[in-house]
Amino acid sequence: MSDGPSTGARMVDWDLAVRVGSRLVGEGPRVSRREAADAVAELRAGADRSTGLVREFTGLQATERTAPVLVVDRPGWIQANADGFATIMAPLLDKLTEKKGAPGGLAQAIGSRVTGVELGTMLGFLGSKVLGQFDPFHDQPGEQGRLLLVAPNIVHVERELGVDPHDFRLWVCLHEETHRVQFTAVPWMTDHLQSLMGEILSSVQTDPAELVGDLVRKLGGRSDGGTGEKPDGSLLDLFASPEQKAVIDRVTGVMSLLEGHADVVMDGVGPGVIPSVAQIRRKFTERRKGVGALDRLLRRLLGLDQKMAQYRDGAVFVRAAVDKVGMEGFNAVWSEPDHLPSKAEILDPALWVARVHG
Repeated sequence: MSDGPSTGARMVDWDLAVRVGSRLVGEGPRVSRREAADAVAELRAGADRSTGLVREFTGLQATERTAPVLVVDRPGWIQANADGFATIMAPLLDKLTEKKGAPGGLAQAIGSRVTGVELGTMLGFLGSKVLGQFDPFHDQPGEQGRLLLVAPNIVHVERELGVDPHDFRLWVCLHEETHRVQFTAVPWMTDHLQSLMGEILSSVQTDPAELVGDLVRKLGGRSDGGTGEKPDGSLLDLFASPEQKAVIDRVTGVMSLLEGHADVVMDGVGPGVIPSVAQIRRKFTERRKGVGALDRLLRRLLGLDQKMAQYRDGAVFVRAAVDKVGMEGFNAVWSEPDHLPSKAEILDPALWVARVHG
């Protein structure tokens, strides 16, 4: 019998986070039952079709589909990500609790609810934006991660952009399926990312209450002390030690590679199978900039501006490396962790080519 969640895990009210996020995110665009069923079926078919297209273009051979494809609604995405956060954060919270001691019952109850509301607010914002996501840390028997496609958001964006829905759905599937192929064709990638995240979190020295307070102030748009000053950076600024920043640079290199590679695959495969791909790319690139002052602020606080840089810089890196050594030579990047590019190499692909290929 399970002993229930650890003391550290109870410092966040995960169920409240899901309720808050689901209430804030809304249901998405109005669709009929038939339209919803058709969208779900088309996204599933698009993911299946994309596997072979990605393999042919990249040369990466994914394992048999041990990472299931889930077409979800907005609350489903929020639940999946709350579960993921709980898994990732549990060791950190347990470590801090062991070191500093658990807060009293009342303090823990209040703190867990405050943090749950703040996390739910963040997930509520993101839950209306994300089109798809590969979750490499999902761990169930016989499964190696999972691919989430958020149907309401895909329908919303295809309508907002005024693009062909069939083309757009396949275009999204190409990008997300590339991530599934990356992680299933390179089985050490998940453990490597987990190790890097563990290095960042293991160096956190702050008191649990201070950590929660920092998160609240960042998400609330206030600097230390509640003076009303706006923060300069994203939530990653909470991890500010030199050691943490060095590991974050390594994570940035990996994520830029993964996102840039997926964008290159989309643009490489797209013209042959998606008639309106040029129009989709042009309109979607403009949309990535965000709309409105509040949207731009939240994107900066949540690190989404950095995410956009990862798409851009990573794609430039992949194209430059492939131009220099070909796709087979570029695929050396997947052979071992030491062949992954650093943040500096992402910005100067010649450094990576010289290091790996001599």
